[in-house]
Amino acid sequence: MSMHPSALAFSPLLPTLQNGRHHCRSFTYFSFRVLLSPGLCFHQLISAPLCSPRAKFMAHTLGLTQAANIQHPKISFAAKEIDVAEWKGDILAVGVTEKDMSKDENSKFQNSILKKLDGLLGCMLAEASSEEDFTGKAGKYMVLRLPSCGSKRVGLIGLGKTASSPASFQRLGEAVAAAAKTVQANSVAIVLASSECLSNESKLSTASAIASGTVLGIYEDSRYKSEPRKPKLNSVDIIGLGTGPELEKKLKYAENVSSAIIFGRELVNSPANVLTPAALAAEASNIASLYSDVLSANILSAEQCKELKMGSYLGVAAASANPPHFIHLCYKPSSGPIKTKLALVGKGLTFDSGGYNIKTGAGCSIDIMKTDMGGSAAVLGAAKALGQIKPPGVEVHFIVASCENMISGTGMRPGDIITASNGMTIEVNNTDAEGRLTLADALVYACNQGVDKIVDLATLTGACIVALGPSIAGVFTPSDDLAKEVFEASEVSGEKFWRMPLEESYWESMKSGVADMVNTGGRQGGAITAALFLKQFVDEKVQWMHIDLAGPVWNDKKRVATGFGIATMVEWVLKNSS
Repeated sequence: MSMHPSALAFSPLLPTLQNGRHHCRSFTYFSFRVLLSPGLCFHQLISAPLCSPRAKFMAHTLGLTQAANIQHPKISFAAKEIDVAEWKGDILAVGVTEKDMSKDENSKFQNSILKKLDGLLGCMLAEASSEEDFTGKAGKYMVLRLPSCGSKRVGLIGLGKTASSPASFQRLGEAVAAAAKTVQANSVAIVLASSECLSNESKLSTASAIASGTVLGIYEDSRYKSEPRKPKLNSVDIIGLGTGPELEKKLKYAENVSSAIIFGRELVNSPANVLTPAALAAEASNIASLYSDVLSANILSAEQCKELKMGSYLGVAAASANPPHFIHLCYKPSSGPIKTKLALVGKGLTFDSGGYNIKTGAGCSIDIMKTDMGGSAAVLGAAKALGQIKPPGVEVHFIVASCENMISGTGMRPGDIITASNGMTIEVNNTDAEGRLTLADALVYACNQGVDKIVDLATLTGACIVALGPSIAGVFTPSDDLAKEVFEASEVSGEKFWRMPLEESYWESMKSGVADMVNTGGRQGGAITAALFLKQFVDEKVQWMHIDLAGPVWNDKKRVATGFGIATMVEWVLKNSS
C-alpha cells in the first residue's frame, strides 16, 4: 500500500532528541505512527531503551530479529621489560621477519631471542620451523604446544621480509588473536624478535598497532547467530617495547579507537530490518549521551528538513515507510579556545534498493546494500572515539542524512527534478545514484555550520571499486593541503587511500537541458563525475575532500564490515587539534 509523506505523524517524544546535550540523557525511546486509512493506524516501536555501552536496536522488527546483547571481555594490556623465558601464560607469540628466521650452518638460529627460546626448548623450535617450512613469510604462523614450560605454547608469527609500518604490526596483532581464538587462550605475550633497531617513537606506535590488531582480530560479530560466541582472551603483555606513561597512553588510545571501529563494524553488519534510519539516529544520540560533557545531538525530522528546503535528501527518502532522520552531532571540548572547525559528513543509506532504477543482475550487490551506510558508520565511529579521547582546540560536526532508497507510489521517479537546499536543481536520470543526492543537502548544511574543512565519506560508486579494487579508498579534493593532512593520518592508521583526479572537463556529461545538472553522467569516469557533483554543494571558502570507500568498507571474503575510515578520521582530527 502506498503512503503519502504527509501521513507521517511523529510522537511527541521525538523532540527530546533535538535539544542538545542537556536532553540526551532523558531519551529512552521514540515511535512513529503511519496512518494507513481514516481511523486505522499501525504503531511500531523503533528503539528499545538506550543503555550503556550500546543501545538495543529494536524490540520488534520485520522477521522478529533482535541482536543479542553480548558483553565481550575487555582485554587488559600491559607493557613489560622482562626476559621472555620468565613469562608464564598460554601463548608466547614472537613476531619474526624472514631475516630473523635465518640459521647458521648447524641449523641454529642466529637471532638472539629465537636462539634463547630454542635452547630452552631443546632445539624443538628450529626443528619444527624446518619441518613445517616456516620462513617468516607474512600471514604465516606456527604454534608449538609446550606443557612443561612456563608458557603453554610458543608461536612464531611471520612479518615478511621487513616490518616497519603500522599496518604490518596490526596484522601481527590480528595473527596473534587468530592463534588465541584457535586454542581458546586467556593470556598472551607478544614480543618482536628484532626490536633493537626501533626508535622510542616507533616503539610507541608499534605497541599501539599491535594492541589494535589484537582487539580487532579477537572480535567476532555473532550478535545475530543463534549461539553467540565469546572469546576468552583477557590479558596481553607486550614485551620489549618499553614501559611508562607515554606507552600506557598509546595503548589506551588504541583501545579507544579499536572500540570505535568495532562499533562501526556492528552498525554496517546490522541488517536493514534492524538498523533503520530511526535506529541509526538512536545510536548517534546514545553516543552523545555517553559523552555528554563534549558531545551534543540534534536529530532533525522530515518536517524540519523540509523547512530547511532539503528537497534533494527528502526526494530520496520519499518512497520508504521508514521516515528519514537527519543526524547532527557536535563535539566541543569542555574548556579552552576553538582554533579549528571541522565537519565529517557520512552517507547514511541504511538500505538502497536502487529505487525505480532497481538493482538487478549479477554484480548489483543488492544483498549487501545494508552497507550503503558505511560512510555514516565511519563518521559516528569517529565521534565515539573522539568523545573518549577529548582532543582540545577543535570543534567537530558529525553529519548524516539518513534514509532508505525504496520503491513506492510516493517515490522519486527517473526524470523528476528536485531542488537542493542551496537552490540548485537536479534532474534525476538515475534513482540508483541516490547517495550523492542525500550528501548534497548534508554538505550544504555542513557549510552552514561555519566549518573550515569538510571530509565526506561515502560508499558512492562501483566505479571506484573497479578503479582501485576492494581495499583502497579513492580520495578527491581540490586542496593539496587537506590531501597532505589526511594522507599523513592514514600513514598512522595503516588504511589505504589513493588520490584521484577531479577532471573538470568531465562535468560536461553532468549538464541537463532542463535543470542545473543531472545526478549521474556516463559509465566512464563515474567516480570522478560523482565527486564533481558533490563539489557543487560545497562553499568555495571551505576546504573539502570526498572519500569514496565503496570497496574497503566491506570484506567480501569474510562477509563482514571492516570499520574502514574511522582510524584515519580520528588521526586527522587530532592533527587539527591544538
